[in-house]
Amino acid sequence: MKRISLYDTTLRDGCQSEDVSFTLEDKLRVAERLDHFGIDYIEGGWPGSNPRDEEFFLAIKKFHLTHAKIAAFGSTRRANIAAADDLNIRLLLKADTPVVTIVGKTWDLHVRDDLRISKKANLDVIGDSIAYLKKRVDQVFFDAEHFFDGYAANPEYALECLNVAAQSGADVLVLCDTRGGRMPHEVRTAMAAARKVVTTPFGIHCHNDCEMAVANSLAGVEAGAVQVQGTVNGFGERCGNANLCSVAPNLQLKMGYECVSPTQLTQLAEMSRFVYELANIEPSKRQAYVGASAFAHKGGLHVAAVQKNRETYEHIDSELVGNHQRVLVSDLSGRSNVVYKAKEFGLDVESSDPAVKTILDEVKRLEHRGFQYEGAEGSFELLMQKAIHGKVRHFRLIGFRVIDEKRKEDEPSLSEATIMIEGPDGAVEHTAAQGNGPVNALDRALRKALTKFYPQLEKVELLDYKVRVLGGDGGTEATVRVLIESGDEHDRWGTVGVSPNVIEASWQALVDSIEYKLYKDQKTKKGGALISVEQAAVARR
Repeated sequence: MKRISLYDTTLRDGCQSEDVSFTLEDKLRVAERLDHFGIDYIEGGWPGSNPRDEEFFLAIKKFHLTHAKIAAFGSTRRANIAAADDLNIRLLLKADTPVVTIVGKTWDLHVRDDLRISKKANLDVIGDSIAYLKKRVDQVFFDAEHFFDGYAANPEYALECLNVAAQSGADVLVLCDTRGGRMPHEVRTAMAAARKVVTTPFGIHCHNDCEMAVANSLAGVEAGAVQVQGTVNGFGERCGNANLCSVAPNLQLKMGYECVSPTQLTQLAEMSRFVYELANIEPSKRQAYVGASAFAHKGGLHVAAVQKNRETYEHIDSELVGNHQRVLVSDLSGRSNVVYKAKEFGLDVESSDPAVKTILDEVKRLEHRGFQYEGAEGSFELLMQKAIHGKVRHFRLIGFRVIDEKRKEDEPSLSEATIMIEGPDGAVEHTAAQGNGPVNALDRALRKALTKFYPQLEKVELLDYKVRVLGGDGGTEATVRVLIESGDEHDRWGTVGVSPNVIEASWQALVDSIEYKLYKDQKTKKGGALISVEQAAVARR
């Protein structure tokens, strides 16, 4: 079975999507998830284009990725300057990645009207940039920008650009449909011509302006490409990039290629929702393979048929991509997902375990209220732990008050939180703290109160905070979902809260964050027993 390499550019090209803005912590979490899924290359960003990308390349070095290689992206050197003296090239090397992807012009229109240099000078730019980088990094990929448009306008010159890139040492020549306007037959024709000129391996990078990015990517593979570039959920500039959530299963399940392991492919739907959640975008229900409606049935004829044989109206087994069949009048599945997550968390349950139904019922109840657990792994693991072993609570709230005050128009508001809790030994702790906003003040007050009992909470940080309004009918009375990301020196985790009151929703997520930290610390202690406030009270009596 021939293997096709998957190259993800969600963290660079995907971030150019109109509604997508990842924090540094978001990008690190996405990179971890992509690595776990089996992505071969993760393009982390463009060094020098913004401080966040520079920080990413520094921070990702501390992570132990098991499979993926990190790639830095940049452009060829400027004309009339040596590659060694070009700031962009120096920043690419400073990122210290094993892979550098460099983009260059292959359409003579761009050479003439954008770069405003001669075609010969552009060839020198391509060759010099690649040769210089190849001596200093393990792999250099050349993104042949606008290749298919360039081939249509001036095939000889577009192919000459590829030949120079190949001779200069590029490891992969990535042919780009940058405007997203080409058709599959055009991709096949141009790639066939390119393969006659050079023997260097080819990749394919397509945009979706004609809704053809996935089709063109598959056509590229049929024509000989061994690498496909794209993004999770098709995020990207204008109409987006090739959607790897469609590309991967199409290649693997429909065309007989290997991209990831079958087990990794079952994580596809979860990864899709995870990235949507961190991007703070509502998942597309009708997205192929991974959408909530992809295997949903409502019509009576359809429902009757799939209950007898799912193949009657489903083109694949939904579980192959981590999705599940839904009958809209009654949900008939979901147990396998719960068992999978339980085992991932180290909880030993079987599908027939009564706790599985308890978890399913609770998830349905909470999701009906607006809870969402993609991106909130901490809250979901606590929910599962509660159903299987009973709730473990490390403190009890007696009460809190949050004050947000603004004294002058031109001064920032002041936030203060006061909190009273009962610790595991029955002692009451009453503290206050100020913060940059009411949620930050509440977070500080809570951890200040609890560090007396749990000193390890001093190492916990609130890394990210997102609020999403659920439905627009209620105006300022609408229900909101709060997603919080927290972390310590070893790990990071997400928690969620839902309420019409944003402070209450934030409190729920904050409590889960603290509870998860204490729970996971105790779980890692060999033989350590989990003890709740109620259990401690019984022990004292």
